[in-house]
Amino acid sequence: MMPRIAVRALVTGAALAAAPSFVHAQTGARTTGAAKPPAASDSVKGLPLDGIAAIIGDQVILVSEVVTAVNQARAGGAKVESAKDLARLEKDVLDQMIDAELLVQKAKDEKVEVADAEIASAVDEREKKIRGQFKSDAEFRTALKEAGMGSLEEWRKLEGDQVKRSKLQQGVMQKLQRDGKVTSVNVSEAEIAEAFSVFKLRVGPKEARVGLRQIVVATKPSDDSKKRAKSKIDSLYAELMKRPEDFELIAKRESMDGTRELGGDLGWNRRGRMVPEFDRVMFSLNPGVISPVVETAFGFHIIRVDRVQPAEVKARHILIRPQLDSADERRAKLLADSIAVAWRAGGSFDSLSVKFHDNASGEDKTIPEFPRSELPEPYRNALEGKTLNEIVDAFAVPDPAAGVNKFVVAQVTFLDDAGEWTLAEARDRIREQLSEERKMRRLIDNLKKKTYVSVRYDPDKQLGSDR
Repeated sequence: MMPRIAVRALVTGAALAAAPSFVHAQTGARTTGAAKPPAASDSVKGLPLDGIAAIIGDQVILVSEVVTAVNQARAGGAKVESAKDLARLEKDVLDQMIDAELLVQKAKDEKVEVADAEIASAVDEREKKIRGQFKSDAEFRTALKEAGMGSLEEWRKLEGDQVKRSKLQQGVMQKLQRDGKVTSVNVSEAEIAEAFSVFKLRVGPKEARVGLRQIVVATKPSDDSKKRAKSKIDSLYAELMKRPEDFELIAKRESMDGTRELGGDLGWNRRGRMVPEFDRVMFSLNPGVISPVVETAFGFHIIRVDRVQPAEVKARHILIRPQLDSADERRAKLLADSIAVAWRAGGSFDSLSVKFHDNASGEDKTIPEFPRSELPEPYRNALEGKTLNEIVDAFAVPDPAAGVNKFVVAQVTFLDDAGEWTLAEARDRIREQLSEERKMRRLIDNLKKKTYVSVRYDPDKQLGSDR
């Protein structure tokens, strides 16, 4: 059973989207004169001034929201040993909430969107992880109530809002970098050396890591199963030709993936996010036009583009997957075993991976290094006790989307035991982290110059109050 404070931290979720940094970044002036304050700035939506922590553009951060985020940070392990510590934490939390709001508003300006299906998938994954910490559903729901959640639905809504905001922030940074609007920042060796001691304190001792290269073999359907799926999608296509306005209804009724409940909504996508066969058709369609049947490694699709903007399209699809069974799984295992034999006999990894690796799985062929403790259980078990350059027997990994196992043949390419970090080992990680922090800081500082930002809450003035 987990300690209750850890349970609360899990249930309430991450307080802030911003990642911890090696060096605390100052936010600069609290109020800018770049934009006029909103009307009735002393009372927004009927709230008194003392209820407002900050105003960013036309959005308000309430003191109660800051307090909630601080409590979540403390539940997650933030140390507070004095009133000064608490005031410092409140300042840091408020600064990060302001930074996050600036990025969310910039994401909206840049028309960055997050698909509902992506949010739902992330929330589902987090709920599954949290539920795994409890012995029963009743215990889980009790913890939700203790964390201030009236119901699971309330928690999912709150978590979905947090996921969306986090992904909007990530998305706008990626878009601005693609568009060349965020320039790289050089980091000197002296700065890396200076940050090394902070890095060791923040990251802790080096944990055991392993690297590998792998060939992932998907379980594929038989020819008969593919024929049945093709017949099904053809019948749906004929139905759509008679009633094209029913696309969403048919997707909700028939589609065999996570977008089903959303009427097949895939959200906004740029080129390269989907498999090539799907991408080519999706970007060739005009809005409202229904595609012919498209076959990919996932099955058979019908696609409709709803909206188009430069370099992006918003689309829906209907997916029919061929059914898979245990005979298909056995066939995939035999193929994976034969690949391991060929590899051990001197076969080229490059040649074998080109021929057999399932690119549609999204699994990388090469993983330079990865913490052992974070490996999925099938990987941990298969790699236990293996030596450098050893080729591991084929092992099964669940494929939730397909409902069967896929199989992995891997070779160990890197081994590193737990211990203390050296500067040489940490150098690249520190350089990348410092560079990313400074790019983010530069962007946020520029946004502050263009956005009305007024901070109304000063934690230092609360030091003498009853906390």
